[in-house]
Amino acid sequence: MMAALDNMNVQGELRRNEPMSRHTSWRVGGPAELFFVPAGVADLQAFLHDLDEDTPIFWLGIGSNLLVREGGLPGVVISATKILRDLELVDHYVVRAGSGVPCTQLARQCIRWSLGPAEFFAGIPGTVGGALAMNAGAHGGETWERVESVRTIDRSGEIHERAPSEYSVGYRSVTGPANEWFLEAILRFDPDATASMDTLREMLERRKQTQPLGLPSCGSVFRNPPNDHAARLIEAAGLKGFKIGGAEVSEKHANFIINRDAATATDIEELIEHVRHSVIEAHGIELQHEVRIVGELPQ
Repeated sequence: MMAALDNMNVQGELRRNEPMSRHTSWRVGGPAELFFVPAGVADLQAFLHDLDEDTPIFWLGIGSNLLVREGGLPGVVISATKILRDLELVDHYVVRAGSGVPCTQLARQCIRWSLGPAEFFAGIPGTVGGALAMNAGAHGGETWERVESVRTIDRSGEIHERAPSEYSVGYRSVTGPANEWFLEAILRFDPDATASMDTLREMLERRKQTQPLGLPSCGSVFRNPPNDHAARLIEAAGLKGFKIGGAEVSEKHANFIINRDAATATDIEELIEHVRHSVIEAHGIELQHEVRIVGELPQ
């Protein structure tokens, strides 16, 4: 498979055995068998069209909600965020945003355009594509509340226009057509909302004060259970500061696990499972992962 892929005619970059630790916010992870950075959408379409249908594909955003095991990822990892960065006002209250646009950039630009409510996007530590894939939210807002339509690409390279009705959307959960990835979204904002850069700054300052933003983490590890907060349950179980290897439950925010001291992916995954089991024992509540755990276990 590797030889066939290396002979593909692409304009972008193809790298063998690319360490995923370079591409995740935890700074851990084994190698991608092949890592593709397309030069443009047409290059991406051609690559997918020529790719063997049995080759595993993993679509990478900025790696902010991702744990890659040390055994790495087989097949191809596609990193297309550099080419999917369009952000434009297409109507009075309608925005077209590429899936590679950072959510914080979307929030700031919408405020400059006097659109709202958009500030909540600043609380999402990832890209528009990742926010679409998991219905990310913050400060009471959720991504799919704003979606009018999306464009996707399938593994044969064909591009589709999709309506929200084609997706099942829940709390931190989105299910839609299989083997498709988001290229961009059309988002509509409310004309009567007052967008405020001051509110955005307050949100970002609150994040800075309550989250360990200066250390490698993935953001929130667990989803909030109904009518409660994962951080409260983890703190009440006495887990703040608990460590396994170089991984630590943050003293600042209990739903953050930080790479304190050269942690491995195994350290982090073991700590995630320790936290989950401890919360079950302490509260009888089973927390669900918000972080995505992928890849092969180390040999």
